[in-house]
Amino acid sequence: MSKSEDARIREIIRRKEEGIDVVLGKNVQAREGTTLLECVHLIHCALPEIDMSDIDLSVTFLGKKLKAPLVVDSMTGGAPKAEEINGTLAEMAQERGLAMGLGSQRAGLLSEGMARTYSVARKRAPTAFLFANIGGAQLAKGFPISDAERLVSMIGADALAVHLNPLQEAVQPEGETSFRGVLAAIKELCQNLSVPVMVKEVGAGISREVARELEGVGVKAINVSGAGGTSWAGVEALRAADQKDPSKAALGALFWDWGIPTAAALLEARDAVRVPLVASGGLRNGLEVAKCLSLGAAACGMARPMLESASKGRKTLEAFAEQTLLELKTTMFVTGASTVSELKAVRKIITPPLTYWVD
Repeated sequence: MSKSEDARIREIIRRKEEGIDVVLGKNVQAREGTTLLECVHLIHCALPEIDMSDIDLSVTFLGKKLKAPLVVDSMTGGAPKAEEINGTLAEMAQERGLAMGLGSQRAGLLSEGMARTYSVARKRAPTAFLFANIGGAQLAKGFPISDAERLVSMIGADALAVHLNPLQEAVQPEGETSFRGVLAAIKELCQNLSVPVMVKEVGAGISREVARELEGVGVKAINVSGAGGTSWAGVEALRAADQKDPSKAALGALFWDWGIPTAAALLEARDAVRVPLVASGGLRNGLEVAKCLSLGAAACGMARPMLESASKGRKTLEAFAEQTLLELKTTMFVTGASTVSELKAVRKIITPPLTYWVD
């Protein structure tokens, strides 16, 4: 390995570790913005006529059955501490029958050591639904199908997610802001990759216009990943401040709460496309998961709560997952829904300001 390659790997490891440390160690949640899920009110059913023990949480997502409509959303990889975290998350996903995404895997193409921080997921979760991950910014630079297939093979992925993060890239000190050609590259992936292609944002939301464009080129699922949870503009603002880059730090502070709130992004995409939608961005409990499912999500993703729990060990992660699923099941019970399909038909009231997003 040349000195330049070694330096590049060390730089990537540093960035990956900072991404974990900042999210876990500092307050990078939305400051004033919310997911707007507080504007969604599910109607209580005093006569559910179902047994709670009979409630079925299972769903089918991209042809694979999940025991519950929950996704351990894309978070990390590429750093030594990420291997243990991903292994812990994967074990829980396997046991609970959940889907799981990995963090951006470009780093895994550079060395076997970094590849292990991702491939550990398939070793610990041999039959779980796993999706690989690459950034739209990387596609814009020219990313061959052969490398995309390597990402899929690295974790035995059932799908590949392309993450779109223009705001994060704009604020990040090392950001890549050339996004010209991303849609064409996604189309090429959809036409040639051996597994379905998903697209996800990272906390600023997917608009109806973008959702239509993505469906039009063959994307099989969309994770709207709206605003109201972890702010990646905020993460990069703090990183920029640590690197003595006042311009980028100020930029991140200005755009800290930028984006389409999660509930609004879900409604926009639901009314624009027919592909299955994953709701994520600021979901913190099973009640919020239930609200998103009732609005039309096929599944719901959680990132920071899973990362925080996993960093404290397997028992803490298991307790969080169990509590979240209990909260989801309880919401279904008190709304009279025995299946996720029935939950989608539950009557609901939507109040301002979320109503402003609905035509």
